[in-house]
Order: sequence, then C-alpha cells, then structure tokens
Amino acid sequence: MSRFTILLLVALAACTGGQQDFSETGIAELHDAMQRGEVTSSELVDWYLRRIETTDRSGPALRSILEVNPDARRIAAALDREWRESGPRGPLHGIPVVLKANIDTADKMYTSAGSLALSEHVPPEDAYIVRRLRDAGAVILGKANLSEWANFRSTRSSSGWSSIGGQTRNPYDTARSPCGSSSGSGVAVAANLTVVAIGTETNGSIVCPAGVNGIVGIKPTLGLVSRSGIIPIAHSQDTAGPMARSVRDAAILLTAITGIDVNDEATAAAEIHHDYSASLTADGLSGKRIGVLRSYHGAGANPDVEAVYSAAIAAIEAQGAVIVDDIEIDTEGLGDAQTDVLLYEFKTGLAAYLSHSAAPVGSLAEVIAFNDANAASVMPHFGQELFIRAERKGSLADEAYLTALETSKRIAQSGIDAAMAEHELDALIAPTNGPAWMIDLVNGDTLRVSSSSLAAVSGYPSISVPAGQVAGLPVGLSFTGKPWNEKQLIEMAYAFEQATGARYTPDL
Repeated sequence: MSRFTILLLVALAACTGGQQDFSETGIAELHDAMQRGEVTSSELVDWYLRRIETTDRSGPALRSILEVNPDARRIAAALDREWRESGPRGPLHGIPVVLKANIDTADKMYTSAGSLALSEHVPPEDAYIVRRLRDAGAVILGKANLSEWANFRSTRSSSGWSSIGGQTRNPYDTARSPCGSSSGSGVAVAANLTVVAIGTETNGSIVCPAGVNGIVGIKPTLGLVSRSGIIPIAHSQDTAGPMARSVRDAAILLTAITGIDVNDEATAAAEIHHDYSASLTADGLSGKRIGVLRSYHGAGANPDVEAVYSAAIAAIEAQGAVIVDDIEIDTEGLGDAQTDVLLYEFKTGLAAYLSHSAAPVGSLAEVIAFNDANAASVMPHFGQELFIRAERKGSLADEAYLTALETSKRIAQSGIDAAMAEHELDALIAPTNGPAWMIDLVNGDTLRVSSSSLAAVSGYPSISVPAGQVAGLPVGLSFTGKPWNEKQLIEMAYAFEQATGARYTPDL
C-alpha cells in the first residue's frame, strides 16, 4: 500500500460523512456558509479528501494529486476553533489550497518536482508564498502532480507525467493531455478536488493547463510573486500564480501570495495592489481598447479555435470595448534565444536551490547520474536531453548567455510595448490553447495552438479565462498587459467571464 493511500485512509477514517456537495462553490460562498454555521473547514476538508479518493485515485483516476497533507484535518480543526473564538483572518481562512509539488513545504509532505531523485526531500523551511498562505489561514490540502522537473527534462516529454505520480489526465477526456507542467494543479481545480491551487510558469505552464482544463490561471508580472523556495527553471521567467474556477477566486488567491520577500530581489520592484478582488464589476471592459493578436503559435491552424476566438472578440466588443484587430508582433529569433537562456539559468539556479534546501542531490550533474542509474523507473518513456544540454553550458557570465538574455527580452518586451503604445491599448488578447491533444508517451506533446511566449519571456502579466469549447474540450482566452497591471487585467477578465459564462464542469 502506497504512502499516499495510507495517509488518505487515515484522513478518511475521521470524516464526518456529511452529504454536502461543494462542487463549483467559490471562496466567498464558502465563507458565507461558514459564517452562517452551515459548514466548517473540517467538513470542507473531509469532502475534498473523499472527492480525491473517489475521483483522483479511483473512478476516472485523474492522478492529479501526488499526496495529501496528513495534517490537513488537524489544521482545519484549529482554524475552526480560531473562527469561533476570534473570527476569520481573511477570505482564505479555512479554505483548502493545493500546491504544485515544486513548491517547498517544511512539513510532512515532500517537495519533489515529481522526480524520484527528490522523492523524500523535505526542505528546512516553507517557500515564501506558503508562509503567506498559512498566515492567511489557508489549509494546505496536498501537493499536485506535475510534468517532472516542470517539463524541462526532455524535448519529447508528455505533459503531466512524472516518475513519482505517473500520468495526470484531462478531466474532460482522460485519454487527452492536461497540458503544461502545472497540470496537476489545473486538473485538481477543474475536477473539484480543491477550491484553488498554485501553479508555476516559465512559459505556458499556468495558462495552458488553465485553458485546456477550463479554469482561470494568472501568470503574474515577474517579481509580483516571490520565487524563493520554488524549484527553478529560469529566474528571468519563473513565477508562481493562482489557478481557480473563477476570476474572483484567482484574484483572492493572488492577493494572499503577493508581498516583498527579502530573499527574492525581484519583488523589491513590485507594484502590489492589496486586494485584486476589489472593484470587480460586469462593466470592466467598457471603454477599454483591446488589441487582437493574430501572430501567435498556430494562428489559423484550427478553424474551430478561430471560431471560439471570433465569438470571444464579439463578446468583448458587446461589452463596450474598442476592438483593434490584426495586431502583428514579430517574434523572429525569440524561441532560440529563450531556449539558450533557460538552459544556462537552469543549471545555475538548480544548483543554488539544491544547496540551500539540503536536497539529497547537489547539482544537475548528480541528477543526471541518478536518472541514468535509475533509468527504468525515471526514463521509461523519454530521456533527459535538455538536462544534458544544460549541463554543458557555462556560467551566467558567458557572452552567449548575456546576448541571448538581451535578445529574448528585447524582442518580447519591445514587441508588446510598441503594439500597445501605437494603438493605445489596455490589453492584448489571443487564444490560450487549442483543444487538448491525445496523450502520447512515445512521441510526446503535440501543442498546435498557444500564445504564452510573449508574456512569459517579457515577464509581463497574462490571465487565461475559459472562452468556449471545441468538441467538448475547453479553449481559453488570454489577456496580456503591461507590467504590474494585474488589477486592470483581472477586471477585464472578470467582465469577460461574466458576459460569456464559458466555464463548464467536466462530467466525472
């Protein structure tokens, strides 16, 4: 019997057996029910633990949760007592949150990045954003599966596969991909296995699983959310961000995790709005100038996606926005430069993380050696060619790295800045994704439509919102804006969400 199953059975043994159904229930509604005495955090945690058992590990076997927190019920009970005695700390008091398994927790759960090399790794302290969540009264319910090493091990990997957790599956069609390295976080939210979750992104790993799984995902401005205590790929692009079933819930979660962290110098420049869920109204698009991107990966490749896009544009215009169509941004050279940056920064950043967190392996070279020694378990489907390429790179003082960094940032940032300035835009939009592709452990992912690179490489904010469906599979719409402009992007995304109501529950 696995450690996961033992811990889950222990938790389930204490369940109250209540019959409430919390599917699709948002944070505000849950707090209203708590205030009326209709539900407690303990009962909420119990319900989600049962849901995980019946939906994630059995039933459709989505495999989105690597492990549950064995202390979740104890934490919830303590928060229930606190609520009775002194009231809630804030909107996240008693609310279950799932974390991607590359985010440090100094508790009884592991921070593994899905890798057997870190299968028993317990860091000495919580990540900064985890401390923020605990201080806000959130219940860390468990750790989510992910693409191993955040999908930066192989060029033909399968999104959502890790050597610890196996293959996470799309809740709308379990034969299809959940997309992106934050696949477990996205599936857990979409399938109602948690209220909200935290994902991380280097390029597309929040917004793509949000789009493919029919939920909301926010990729913040680089530096708005601390990266300390998160297993890195590249410090010039990495960020954590919220994943939720509604824009309001994502905004509440973003508010909780932002802050100035002395251990992450990028946060020193952050322009933080202290309540991103305030001022959300149905007229958030009225008078806004929205640029329609036509130069995204796979543009025009899928006529059904284009039809969803056209309907989304029409809905935005109907809400009083001014549509500026046919925005083209030249990204020639961006992909090659970005790849070089990621390879250089991964080698250096991973070594620093492993050393600071007292991990059982101390360098990328040691991880490569571990994988080779355990190839049957770690690499049954695809290899580690990206690791090998990264290990061959030099230091961050290399001219090749500095040139690639300057090139990638210039192309992405100047492209967005010029388009928004020329047309006086408040945001750019593009389809987040095409319909989920079939899982293929032989050939790897087949991502035909995406638009994440400009926001990812520039470090600018982006938010994906459900926009429609193709053959029953969700398609998202991404809003991208200027740095530190999350508040306005969230307001526009909320107005779009309210006008379209495109989120629909998977049939599980």
